[in-house]
Amino acid sequence: MTPSTQDFDKEILLSSLAQMGSHGRAEKEDASKFPRTFYPVPEHAHAFDPDVVLVIGPRGSGKSELFRAVIDFNLLRSIKNNTIFLRVPSLEPGHMTWFKGYPIGSQFPDIRGLSSFFCKRGNIPNAGLELWFAYLVRTLWNEFDEEGREANRALISEQGGDAESNHDAFLNSGSAPTLALDRLDSRLEEEDHYFFIGYDEIDTLGGADWNTMSKSITGLVAFWANYTRRWRRIRAKIFLRTDLFDRYAIAGGADLAKLAANRAEITWSERNLYAMLVKRIANTNEELFEYCKKAKINFVDDPYIGHVPRINTAQDAKPLIDKIIGRYMGANAKKGLTIRWLPEHIRDGRKLALPRPMVRLIEKAAEFQRYSSRSLQKSQLLDPTSVRRALDVVSKEHVFQSQDEWPWLDGLANRIEGENVPWDRRQLEKLLDAKWEEPWSRTNEIRPPVDAPREFVDYLIEVGIFRARSDGRVDVPDLFLAGLSLKRKGGVRKK
Repeated sequence: MTPSTQDFDKEILLSSLAQMGSHGRAEKEDASKFPRTFYPVPEHAHAFDPDVVLVIGPRGSGKSELFRAVIDFNLLRSIKNNTIFLRVPSLEPGHMTWFKGYPIGSQFPDIRGLSSFFCKRGNIPNAGLELWFAYLVRTLWNEFDEEGREANRALISEQGGDAESNHDAFLNSGSAPTLALDRLDSRLEEEDHYFFIGYDEIDTLGGADWNTMSKSITGLVAFWANYTRRWRRIRAKIFLRTDLFDRYAIAGGADLAKLAANRAEITWSERNLYAMLVKRIANTNEELFEYCKKAKINFVDDPYIGHVPRINTAQDAKPLIDKIIGRYMGANAKKGLTIRWLPEHIRDGRKLALPRPMVRLIEKAAEFQRYSSRSLQKSQLLDPTSVRRALDVVSKEHVFQSQDEWPWLDGLANRIEGENVPWDRRQLEKLLDAKWEEPWSRTNEIRPPVDAPREFVDYLIEVGIFRARSDGRVDVPDLFLAGLSLKRKGGVRKK
């Protein structure tokens, strides 16, 4: 017998769904909400193996969420309790300490300062590596012994925002930084303790200045590629977007290749996407938790992260998804199975589906549904029409938010607005070439990361904004379609 919503107030449930996740952005969720929305993906736990330095994932994959879960909210124990994959030296208090290596606010140069530094010193061998070395000393100076603090006092006396002065002070300090860190590492080993240095939001290094970003990333990765084997108890976690790793970090040579061989990849299977979504729904409030249980979803309670669903396959979430939206995205199977439709329509051009669009799709659909006059079955909260309408909003929001990482995206939209997809590739390149030299944003400083339309199309396919079809044409996934003001012939009606 199908569970009913007769014991629930649909208006309360819809209102709760519409507000379940701070627009799906983990960085906006506070200490009271974050642990309840965080889902510990078993495969992601490999990121906290002490020997893993690089944590790679596409934009929106949850790298920042992992970073905050451990460093800001101390949820490593809960991650361990919900996975068999995690290898950490000890979970006992006092055996590991986490530090932020970046971002560190005013203790690090701003975009202009970094750009000036690399403009003047970027051609000096190892300048980027030495700069990151200097800022590691600043990060750990309070942990040095008395000899180490005194030997590096001149470096610490410089203002954190002045890259050149810190670099000069580091060079003038000779071997003092290395010796101080060597002694610290030995002491940590004696105490059975680990220091983890986390580097997040690396895509903000250099802003729209691709040269500064490239040199910053290459220097950071080169530094840890050189020193990871030297220090066993001072370890790094570099959270890096996949496209930035592919484009910049691989220039690091043989040492980097060894570092990258043991990297952690942050990807999302359909099972984990649905487990994440169910956990967010169930932990929004008790009404939605009871609603989930009536769909026969099994949970295990964790004292820190709340109700954790036991989802072994995507099909385990199907009773709840069918209950909320219906089995099909329309009257029958021709419109598509809902359990398949949701992840398929939030995939990018690389066929990757990520948490933020999935959460936002349900949030916005619930918002539309609250003002819909369409009648629903007793067991439904959302009409498929509301979900389809929500997809356009998700696309527009996704493109807008992506401008933080890709500031030229607005310029791309202006060049292709109103076009029908898919395109013949030559037609697309010609379209871009016609306005290639025109401004790409309100400031002339913004340019694409390549020099010609042909290379740009390749790049757009590489990062998943576009998709290469088997017939040679170029398509745009639904995740970017409405956001770029594009149309697809024969598209599904949303009203």
